Amino acid sequence: MYPPELVKPMREDLTRVGFSELYTANDVEEALKKEGTTLVVVNSVCGCAAANARPGAAMSLDNSKKPDHLVTVFAGVDREAVDTARANMVPFPPSSPSMALFKNGELVHMLERHHIEGRPAQMIAENLKGAYNEYC
Repeated sequence: MYPPELVKPMREDLTRVGFSELYTANDVEEALKKEGTTLVVVNSVCGCAAANARPGAAMSLDNSKKPDHLVTVFAGVDREAVDTARANMVPFPPSSPSMALFKNGELVHMLERHHIEGRPAQMIAENLKGAYNEYC
């Protein structure tokens, strides 16, 4: 587990643009039950989360269509919430960072770590915007 003071600014990268943090399995289950579209970001302390994933997720919100709900769980910190989120992302293997778009509780779009690592934030944002345009 990472110390709270270490991950606080990393959490704020997403909460300041409208993401809600989920800490428990129940939080995740309730979020995914909501009608409409939900973007789940599995946040991480790694460099690709800082340089690519979090900025890409934030930039993706500059779009006419966007998810109804924005939520995040933090790998290495909120284990119960992360495990539950990842269970809903099957058949994709666990990875962090990662991003999943759900529509009415069903997984419709997934970005795994290998889609994020080494890719510019703008490319990640454009990928997400394409998913928003199709599903939101």
